[in-house]
Amino acid sequence: SQYSAVDTNPLSVYIMQPIWNKIIKIVPLWIAPNLLTFSGFVMILFNYFLISFYDWDYTASGTSPGLVPTWVWLFSAFTTFCAYALDSIDGKHARRTQSSTPLGELFDHGLDSWATSIFVLSFFSVCSRDNGKTGVSVYTMYIYLSIVLFNFMCSHWEKYNTGVLFLPWGYDISQVVLIAAYLLTGTVGVEVWQKPLLFGYYITDVLVILLIGFSLFLSFPQTLYNIHRAHLKKTLKNDSLYEGLLPLVSPLLLFVLLTAWVVFSPSNILAKQPRLFLWMVGVAFSNVICKVIICQMSSTRPELFHWFLFPLALVVYAAVSGLLGCMEEAVLGVFTALLTAAHVHYGVCVGRQLSEYLNIYIFSLKKRVQE
Repeated sequence: SQYSAVDTNPLSVYIMQPIWNKIIKIVPLWIAPNLLTFSGFVMILFNYFLISFYDWDYTASGTSPGLVPTWVWLFSAFTTFCAYALDSIDGKHARRTQSSTPLGELFDHGLDSWATSIFVLSFFSVCSRDNGKTGVSVYTMYIYLSIVLFNFMCSHWEKYNTGVLFLPWGYDISQVVLIAAYLLTGTVGVEVWQKPLLFGYYITDVLVILLIGFSLFLSFPQTLYNIHRAHLKKTLKNDSLYEGLLPLVSPLLLFVLLTAWVVFSPSNILAKQPRLFLWMVGVAFSNVICKVIICQMSSTRPELFHWFLFPLALVVYAAVSGLLGCMEEAVLGVFTALLTAAHVHYGVCVGRQLSEYLNIYIFSLKKRVQE
């Protein structure tokens, strides 16, 4: 199906697009668009591991002065900007080199589905976890991450039903806010997050309120409105309500299982291993949503239950019932590692299959030689 996306965000249309149009001119024509997409993702990943190295348990910024070196925050601002730029110009570059393919679209959205959680997890290091005086509780982090992922899911669920990707306004705004937050932390220090801003509210409170406001009162209603409009125009991809809601079943079950683990964990797993647990949430979500993206692109039906929900349900049951005992953290570690490996393997396989099917290379504009 032909890719179509609509972007109505004034920040994007009037400020960012002109910048990308200038940047794109310096990209050599021989570079494959997927290489741009992938480079951006690698930068986000590298930055995430760098921050994790200095701040494994999200407490480094809670001390004053913070334990993360200033250059790390400035580097974070730089990598976030680069990733944002690369993610914004890859499609333009594909059209410029006449190499737009379904593989490129899948590559872009698939990596975005994973990057979304990584951006959020890196940002949590800025505000630090609750230490009684300042910071955000690990439960707030979990809810915050879930809302961001819910937003991401909504735009692809909408595309599954309407055939058009309406780019959420939150995307450009969140990227600009992230870059600004890193620059602020790098120049002023983490102390800026530890002083009340207005009426006893901290900057982090304001950002959380903005995020929830944006999601529940802007993005989600917009999604429902766009689907309703398509319904009125008779341009919906799926006739029945069941078909239309089908892609939401697995992500919602995923959320229910993960939340059950968080709430009923005997050893309070989220408080013990916030970084590991939230990383696992992001990978699990990305895997489930990639299936929806593939179904939406190939106009096939998603299966009702994603395979991965079964092993997850077993692990959650074993943890919550106390079967795992003191092994809970170790099992989370092993499970997270296996899940991450499975997700990477899945991505590589889908990429290879598509590149062979479409007779193109993933990271090169050269055509494959017909066997």
